[in-house]
Amino acid sequence: MSLDRPVAPDPYELLPETGAFTVTSTDVRDGEKLDLEYVHDSAGGKNVSPQLSWSGAPEDTKSYVVTCFDPDAPIPGGFWHWVAVNIPASTTELPTGAGAGDSSLPEGAFHVRPDFGDRQYGGAAPPPGDQDHRYYFVVHAVDVAKLDVDEDSSPAVVSFNLAFHTLARAIITPTYAH
Repeated sequence: MSLDRPVAPDPYELLPETGAFTVTSTDVRDGEKLDLEYVHDSAGGKNVSPQLSWSGAPEDTKSYVVTCFDPDAPIPGGFWHWVAVNIPASTTELPTGAGAGDSSLPEGAFHVRPDFGDRQYGGAAPPPGDQDHRYYFVVHAVDVAKLDVDEDSSPAVVSFNLAFHTLARAIITPTYAH
């Protein structure tokens, strides 16, 4: 069963322009299907966050925020899968599994609750038979050491704060459907 919907626009093209830098992964590839390792357990996966490494961020970067967003979810606002906040500027990689909880992140960083409800990474889980979904893994270079948010903030509040503090973004967008 396909929900027969138009493809949502790239959500980051709708935001004010920022600089860009590079994100790579040993686990996921831009435009390629996610392995079950990175798919939510409710969809038959292992729910492990992929490795991400980045380079070329602006020199005045004071912290990073890492997010994963699915604009193709069959709801008006898309679906947040991961939001890790206040990652120190000295960090240039999150290893596979860093989304397991706050203790898996660098000191001082924390997760806010994405749409699955747990303060951790939640893998891909599109409705069975739906179109390919795009998963925007984004590393945001931020101009402050700590965003004015806490672990009870929503992904929308984090995103609103990022609108005023993002210097540059690095994006990798794998896909998934089942």
